[in-house]
Amino acid sequence: MSGHSLAIVGATGAVGLKLLQVIDERVKEVKSLRLFASSRSAGQKLTFRGKEITVEDVAKSDFKGVDVAFFSAGTEASLEYCPKAVKDGAIVIDNTNAHRMNKDVPLIVPEANFHALKKEHRLIANPNCSTIQMIVALAPIHRVNPIKRIVVSTYQSVSGTGLEAIDILKRQSKAILENTEIPQGVYPHTIGFNLIPQIDVFLPESGLYREEEKMVRETQKILESDVKVCPTTVRVPVMYAHSESVNIELTNKMTLDEVRAVLSKAEDVVLLDDPANSVYPTPFECQNKDEVFVGRLRNDPTVPVGFNMWVVADNLRRGAATNAVKIYTEMVKHGLI
Repeated sequence: MSGHSLAIVGATGAVGLKLLQVIDERVKEVKSLRLFASSRSAGQKLTFRGKEITVEDVAKSDFKGVDVAFFSAGTEASLEYCPKAVKDGAIVIDNTNAHRMNKDVPLIVPEANFHALKKEHRLIANPNCSTIQMIVALAPIHRVNPIKRIVVSTYQSVSGTGLEAIDILKRQSKAILENTEIPQGVYPHTIGFNLIPQIDVFLPESGLYREEEKMVRETQKILESDVKVCPTTVRVPVMYAHSESVNIELTNKMTLDEVRAVLSKAEDVVLLDDPANSVYPTPFECQNKDEVFVGRLRNDPTVPVGFNMWVVADNLRRGAATNAVKIYTEMVKHGLI
């Protein structure tokens, strides 16, 4: 039988379920598929191409016979089980923060730095969702005109936190509309009809939250540059798709038309940029899609060569599952598997 033996670790979570869907859509031939989760979810049955697959307890299983394992089960699980999967012979594509900044682990956005991935690599890191969509939009510009500085504010949907966060947003919104007691959970503040300028834990030495630190360090690693990055990450009451307001300062002169020309030819970038007619990306319109959408392109008159843009993408697809599956399909295409 052709194709590879695949596995998903964390198969019952938001990203795991999306991985299952994206593999079905984008991988033509799958030799076999195994699904893993914690003991809490083990025994559940998920359907793939008309066949029910029982979810295995990752703590009681091995990865023998698996060619490629996609991990989306959380940092602690990745730290424990990624090495085990590699030892059992699998190539691991890890969607967590566990290995991203390890110098021996490539951190890959295929459109930006697939060249960093070599055949000897058995563990590959998938970047953070907010980093991925920004890199897809900025890497084509950086290639022709190095970016000196990035100031980015993110507006991140609750699905980035997981299924429980989607549920709490629904319940809080309903309670607010019905003027009943607001249930609490998942976030340190109410997310229904609110904004929370905190994602992940606070890092007192830098004044950043960890999500912001991820964007700084991951961007520099992927672009292979010491580009300065100043991020503010915000959780917003949106179900799916992250939005970003991105300001860049370039090294050399470049016109707005030249920036548009670069982006119009960039892989997986879609320009929606006619603000006079209210044409620009919104998270509602960009969910369930694999591209990165860019609009509100304009000059920044406060620096010699600066531009602003609005960048939107589905965080579960483009910012997680699709990027991971695309790493795999590009490895197959280039003979790295």
